[in-house]
Amino acid sequence: MLFCPHGIQAPPSLVNIFKEINADLGIPVPKHGNLEKWARQGVLLLNATLTVRANQAGSHQRKGWEIFTDAAITRLSKQRVGLIFLLWGRFAQDKETLIDTQKHYILKASHPSPYSAYNGFFGCRHFSKTNEILKKHGLPEIDWKID
Repeated sequence: MLFCPHGIQAPPSLVNIFKEINADLGIPVPKHGNLEKWARQGVLLLNATLTVRANQAGSHQRKGWEIFTDAAITRLSKQRVGLIFLLWGRFAQDKETLIDTQKHYILKASHPSPYSAYNGFFGCRHFSKTNEILKKHGLPEIDWKID
């Protein structure tokens, strides 16, 4: 997952994710949005819709992306055990029906978008909670620091 290459400004939602990590874990906000380090640790950030028209949130909804992302979530839920799903925002939370809650963990909060981050994303502590779940099961914690 290469979310935002070096030299490209991180989008506002990602900046808010970094701000929450800082508040939750004390990790400094990085100067870039390259998330390859997270990907190597098994972190996947997945929006329900994978593209948008510039500056038009939701502009590519109901164009087929949901079929793909629903299939990815369903397959992960069926083939894996003990995944931690962070469902941020209503569209993500609607995906809970695709997840076997007997096999996986779900944490919910508002979306990190500047329009909704103050309605429950900030202060959700999902990053420390994720690591607490991993630690409880004897699994390596995620190093959320971006170098």
